[in-house]
Amino acid sequence: MDNLWAPWRIKYIQAKKTTGCIFCQKPRQKKDKANFIVKRGKFVFSILNIFPYNNGHTLIVPYRHIDSLEKMNNDELIEMFEFIKYTTKQIKSKMNAQGFNIGLNIGKVAGAGIDKHLHIHIVPRWEADTNFMPVISGTKIISQSLEELFNILKS
Repeated sequence: MDNLWAPWRIKYIQAKKTTGCIFCQKPRQKKDKANFIVKRGKFVFSILNIFPYNNGHTLIVPYRHIDSLEKMNNDELIEMFEFIKYTTKQIKSKMNAQGFNIGLNIGKVAGAGIDKHLHIHIVPRWEADTNFMPVISGTKIISQSLEELFNILKS
């Protein structure tokens, strides 16, 4: 078996587990760079996923702690889709993404890692961005640090 070194991820592995909702806590801390909050709106914000499926994986999250689409008001829904539009445009422009997977996992049984606070995943895609690593070794390669990615998308 070969080893794939990703030493920058150790801080996430060893991080003290927090109680409560990270999507409620992170925006209140007013530490956008440290928390990888890329953009804030009146009703929603965008934040980089610290355990990304692919480089540039971004989450669009309402500030309000809700767990389903039907609980969102029209202002939240409109701004959420404006953020999807803005984020995909930024990632296309700054990272040359060729496509996107955009979706929600609503509820634990649907795969939501944080099932009590609704959020949308935006996962950039490129031609041939998947390879044998996930199939053979269960390993996904993320080619850029979150700090570098944050600085690119924030500029």
